[in-house]
Amino acid sequence: MTSGASPDPAGTGLTGPIPISGAAHDARVRAAKTATRRPWPDVRPLDPVHSIKTKLGLLVAASVTLASLLVWAGLRLAEIHIGPRYTLPASIVVTLVFTQLLARGMTSPLREMTAAARAMATGDYSRRVRSTSNDEVGELADAFNRMAEDLEAVDRERRELVANVSHELRTPVSALHAVMENLVDGVTEPDQETLNTALAQTERLGRLVEQLLDLSRLDAGAVELDREYLALEPFLAQATRAMKMTGRDVEFVLDVDPPDLDVLVDSARLHQVVANLLDNASRHSPPGGKVFVSAVAVGQVVRITVQDQGPGIADADRERVFERFQRGSARTDGGTGLGLAIARWAVQLHGGTIRVAPTPPEGGCRIDVHLPRVTDDAPGVTKTAGSAAARP
Repeated sequence: MTSGASPDPAGTGLTGPIPISGAAHDARVRAAKTATRRPWPDVRPLDPVHSIKTKLGLLVAASVTLASLLVWAGLRLAEIHIGPRYTLPASIVVTLVFTQLLARGMTSPLREMTAAARAMATGDYSRRVRSTSNDEVGELADAFNRMAEDLEAVDRERRELVANVSHELRTPVSALHAVMENLVDGVTEPDQETLNTALAQTERLGRLVEQLLDLSRLDAGAVELDREYLALEPFLAQATRAMKMTGRDVEFVLDVDPPDLDVLVDSARLHQVVANLLDNASRHSPPGGKVFVSAVAVGQVVRITVQDQGPGIADADRERVFERFQRGSARTDGGTGLGLAIARWAVQLHGGTIRVAPTPPEGGCRIDVHLPRVTDDAPGVTKTAGSAAARP
């Protein structure tokens, strides 16, 4: 195995940097040569100064003072035949060297930014600018480094998205291909078990497409919420009944207090959140285990809780599980890692919060969703006719 190449479990070939050639390769080589060519040292005695204008003023003043001293010395030493005819050219040369040294240190971050920008043009986002000054150039270097970090993160997410989606698509497509091929070749009969297998893989593809569509809406930042007052007891009961149809050996325990508790939400978005939490909880609960689903009014907030009896979520993963492509250290069944990220987005659209609660004494994982009973319009939300629905 070649050193420096990261493994690619999805088999997409996206391991390590993408090879480049031609003009892009030449640009990268030029950037590397520019970064390593240092005919003058970087002298930065003016870094503590907070203004580039003050630095330029100090540079001019120091240069003029140095030249004046050399010319004055030439006049004083005229009696020993070292007059202005020698000290004037010498003062010019010394002043130019002195100015070059200080100016190079002042503009060093700009040259590093130029080299880093050329590297970024070829796909290398790992370059950073060394910033030691406190002036406008230093602030620009800090902003450039933050931009480079953001671009590197976006590029990494793009690669992870392609790798994860390719992996998720390959599994059901391969399974469907095998089932259909066996049916066509007469190896298996189109019995109920075979058709259920094909249906399960088709549903998995459908869920992946739904997640990708939601991800695109999340990135777009504008969605429509059709809000209405939703009675939570029948809503959660229907969600648990639908999850029982998956055939998992898990018992769902529902508790809504008070029984007529309702909340102003988009029912489709809330169902998306609850279905994801129930799916995760039932998937991680042991056979014969229980999943506790509750809803309770806490002042002007409704708290919906889903708790399982599984291995729980490590403290280090409590925030990370809501990030894109994060699956948690306890998950071994694959998945895109988009479900909880989309759930948090849907909750935040309603002005609510979602979090992993501290591990209960009896173990397992508990996730709390807090929704305001009367919500203000969240940023990026477009109201529809149902948004003004009156309480029944």
